[in-house]
Amino acid sequence: MKKIVDYRKLLGVAKEAELQELKTVYRSLMKTWHPDKFNDNAELKLEAEEKSKTIIEAYHFLVSIAPETVAQTFGAYTETVTLANIADFEYKSQVLRVDFTDGNSYEYFDVPKAVYVKLINADSPGRFARRHIFNEYVYRSVSKLVATA
Repeated sequence: MKKIVDYRKLLGVAKEAELQELKTVYRSLMKTWHPDKFNDNAELKLEAEEKSKTIIEAYHFLVSIAPETVAQTFGAYTETVTLANIADFEYKSQVLRVDFTDGNSYEYFDVPKAVYVKLINADSPGRFARRHIFNEYVYRSVSKLVATA
C-alpha cells in the first residue's frame, strides 16, 4: 500500500524494521524536527510542526503493523476473527475496515476491489472473510491501537 511505503520512506526504514529500530529512527527525526528548535523563525517552526506531526503519524502506524506488535496481539486477534461476528465493514482506497460484534475493529491493507465485491456478494461474509481476508492481508487494530515501542 502506498501509505505504508510512504511512511517507511519518510522514516528511512526497511520493510523488516523492528520496533527498536523504528523507535531509534523516530527519536532521531523528532530531535531534528522538534518545533521548539525553531522558536526564532516562525516559518521554520510551522514547517517543523507539520513535519513532526507526519513523523509521529508514520511512527505510530508502522508500530501498529510491525511483526512484534502483530505477534503480541495475535491471540486476541485470532479470538476476535474466529469467535465474533462481523458487525459492519467499509472499503475505501484498498483499505477494508471490519468492525466486529465484540467491539474490535481492524483495517486490512491492499485488499483488491474484486475481493471486496466477493465479500459483499458472499452468502456468509464472515466465512468468506475468515477464508480469504483475515490471514491474507496486512492488518492493524484500529479499536485498541497498541503502541509498544
